[in-house]
Amino acid sequence: MNLLRTVILMGISGLVYTTCLAQEKLVFLVAGQSNAVGQGDSSKSVRTALAGTFEYKYTGDVLEPLADPVGMNELSFERANTGSAWPAFAAQLQLLSQKNIIIIPAARNGSSCNGKAELDPYGTWDTTGVLFKNALLKTRKAVEKVGRPLNGLIWMQGERDANAINSGTISAADYEVSLRKLIERFRQHLGAEMPFYIVQTGYYLNHPRAGFDAVQAVQRRVCLSMPHVFMVFKTARFADENKLKDEIHYDQGALNDSGKAIADAIYRLNLPGGIAGGNF
Repeated sequence: MNLLRTVILMGISGLVYTTCLAQEKLVFLVAGQSNAVGQGDSSKSVRTALAGTFEYKYTGDVLEPLADPVGMNELSFERANTGSAWPAFAAQLQLLSQKNIIIIPAARNGSSCNGKAELDPYGTWDTTGVLFKNALLKTRKAVEKVGRPLNGLIWMQGERDANAINSGTISAADYEVSLRKLIERFRQHLGAEMPFYIVQTGYYLNHPRAGFDAVQAVQRRVCLSMPHVFMVFKTARFADENKLKDEIHYDQGALNDSGKAIADAIYRLNLPGGIAGGNF
């Protein structure tokens, strides 16, 4: 019975891989911290119109149909608990582009951008941590698997650094240097003009907003001053619209809204004549 089950699963995996290879595809790395992981409710996640959408898993080197909970506990990254923005994103972008969408999930709860903002055991995207190099490892295996380069990186992170700014551990200038250097490091390995799509950080209820305002301002400056860096969604309104699961995490409705809006923005940016260069 176990042998039969293994053969069946291998056959399904092979069919998914063959189907994906036969179609044009767009590949995105999704990185950041807990809202990028997803803390929503998979029962309310987008579950229809997901044909042609896939997730890459490093463990087993496989492509699987995309569905929440997206992600896997591997390489220090984490699985959605239990809903995320990415089924909504992939379904909408697949509808708009008529291409297969492949997600490479690489996010970790509580991770920082600046190494001095790191809280053990949550990790950091700075050079002192493992998240950056593990994201590169996973991305390289994924693009090798699907046979095409990355179309962009979606970055949803900033809450940890905002809290560190509030506590005086780092300054807004420290965060800005770290974010700029992170983008440069990714581009050294994944392409000098790789689009970097920022989802602007929201707010933490019942906590000072100053650090979050500072992070949002840095994200705006980076988008305005670095080529091919784009603000694709602003989540600050969720705190005022009662769309939080708790004090800091977006509920599934907000995640679905985010995913769809991110897809709409990325599609518009990549239309022929668009400022991202018509990459689609």
